[in-house]
Amino acid sequence: MIYITYGINHCAFKYDITLQNEKLYKLVGLHTFMAFVSIKTINGKKRYYLECSVRMPTGNVKKFSVYIKEFPSDKMQMEKYSAVLKEKIDTALVSAVVDYYKNTVIFTKEQIKKLEEMKLDYKELLKKLTTKQYQDIIDRFTVNFTYESNAIEGNSLTLKDVTMLFHEKTTAHNTNLRDIHETLNTRNTLELLFYHKIKIKEKNILTLHEILVRDTGVSFGYKKFPNFLLGRTVETVPPELVSREIQKLIAWYYEDKKMHPLQKAALFHAHFEKIHPFEDGNGRVGRILLNAILLEHGYPPLIIRKTQHVAYFGALAAADKNHYDKLFRFLIEKYKKTYQQFFEVYMKYL
Repeated sequence: MIYITYGINHCAFKYDITLQNEKLYKLVGLHTFMAFVSIKTINGKKRYYLECSVRMPTGNVKKFSVYIKEFPSDKMQMEKYSAVLKEKIDTALVSAVVDYYKNTVIFTKEQIKKLEEMKLDYKELLKKLTTKQYQDIIDRFTVNFTYESNAIEGNSLTLKDVTMLFHEKTTAHNTNLRDIHETLNTRNTLELLFYHKIKIKEKNILTLHEILVRDTGVSFGYKKFPNFLLGRTVETVPPELVSREIQKLIAWYYEDKKMHPLQKAALFHAHFEKIHPFEDGNGRVGRILLNAILLEHGYPPLIIRKTQHVAYFGALAAADKNHYDKLFRFLIEKYKKTYQQFFEVYMKYL
């Protein structure tokens, strides 16, 4: 058998991968796989196949193949066969993931299938974007996430204020200085988030908190005194046990490989907020960590809006009592809504 590299990238099935696009692939954490044209001689006749090997969710490598009637003579023909191969791979990947992750009453096979299809569409979108287009999405997401996440915690800046601060470096008169620093600090953490610099490790969590509360008058690091959750009856973890409980939570996160990442992100978020490890900034840190988990597994991030804070805190309060279904449903809805509003809208223009 003879293998001929045809210069196609499996992720995007493109021919000429420019340096700019290579940087983009690294930025969004995508892996590249090469597709090959193989030639087999059967009964004295040459037969051509477009082939690609892909690592499946279970860890094994599977080869996918599409029969080509004749050797592709131009780019258009190759793109036609590449599209068929890609559809075959995507279908197999979704099916494998559905079978791999544990099913629950909320995370049913059908629900997981929808989440995975959205994930694949998201990846496909990122492959088509130029660096400038991708940066535009990040900027829009950052402005909205920063405004909504901080507003949930009482920050007084409006969406217009945040936009002006980020893009024009100005704010309205008499703006609270702490609110400005909180906003700028959140933007700095999201830059780390989208460059995959935030990992689910204790050191990273502490660094994230330090960045978020910089110049706000809040002491960074774990709390020195007990704290309480307004409107919730749960007792937070006492200061002397915070580090131990965070380490236990991180260990749990890396143990269960067969729980769907969105379900795992929801549970991690619930337990993190119940620990409430910091004097201030627990909600903002927790929502960034939630998105860090999604991005780490290749899923698009989500935004929880301030107008939904009653439902959000209600779902967390239910989780305090080990009733997680409300939080699962809430975050699944936010995941889908955010994708539709910030990512899917770009698809029809590419």
